[in-house]
Amino acid sequence: ALYMQGRGTLRQELAKEKALRSGRTSRVPQSRLPKARGQTWVQGCHISTRPPEVADRAVPGHWEGDLVVGTKNQSAIITLVERTSRLVILRRLPGKHDTTSVMPLLAEMIGSLPEVIRKTLTWDQGPEMASHPELTLATNIQVFFCDPHSPWQRGSNENTNGLLRDFFPKGTDFRKVTDEQVAEAERLLNKRPRQTLGWRTPAEVFQQVLADSALTA
Repeated sequence: ALYMQGRGTLRQELAKEKALRSGRTSRVPQSRLPKARGQTWVQGCHISTRPPEVADRAVPGHWEGDLVVGTKNQSAIITLVERTSRLVILRRLPGKHDTTSVMPLLAEMIGSLPEVIRKTLTWDQGPEMASHPELTLATNIQVFFCDPHSPWQRGSNENTNGLLRDFFPKGTDFRKVTDEQVAEAERLLNKRPRQTLGWRTPAEVFQQVLADSALTA
């Protein structure tokens, strides 16, 4: 630290000089109000409490989910990816994507799957999942939440969202996209061979997952 008493014109120069690393001339005062408690819906469902079997992808039925948001934050697509097969399920939200709008559609998407492959769902800490206990009650799937700013903890989903942008680039208004276009993007993604699957498609691996699950049920 350097202490210098400004005199004359030097005093004015020091007042205007951006001395802080942030570029500001003075520090932003800290609020004296109590800090927010954070996302209460995450409590008891942190990713650290997720079953260890999820990590190695050997056991099917564990899903990752997210919202791909449209222009001006006014529409979205729900993306679900099964970790073992990389199968993707997409649904369009042409309006709001708050928890009241997301939960019923997400319950419908998961509820259409055989119960044997509805084990866990990993999501970020977005407010659209604030009423996730309703989802668990409706589908029997357990929801877990990633650490803040840790998209790699949903790596399959993040990769799929990137592939989805080939069909719907950033700035797309999903209010102007049809459900048929979303369904076609889903079909093409699930028919795309993946190196990580030994050049099989997600659809092929998922069918094998269903067959194996039926034998062990």
